[in-house]
Amino acid sequence: MSDRQQILDTVTRLIEPFNKKGVALAEGITFAGDLEWDSLTVMDFVAAIEDEFDIIITMNMQAEIETVGQLVDAVAKLKDGGNG
Repeated sequence: MSDRQQILDTVTRLIEPFNKKGVALAEGITFAGDLEWDSLTVMDFVAAIEDEFDIIITMNMQAEIETVGQLVDAVAKLKDGGNG
């Protein structure tokens, strides 16, 4: 299993408690549109992602991340080059 696939699996697991509408999760799912998350939900979810992967997602990065796949790519990039 690739690192990216492991990140995707973890991200989708972390989304589940916030997935109140029971949306089928895929890389193209949007947080605002498909999942209908408000800003408070986004903040809680970002905190969970940061804790899980031991990374920091900046506000600028958050503004650019609209889909599950984009989040997985951002986490992969941060894990590779971020905190060493």
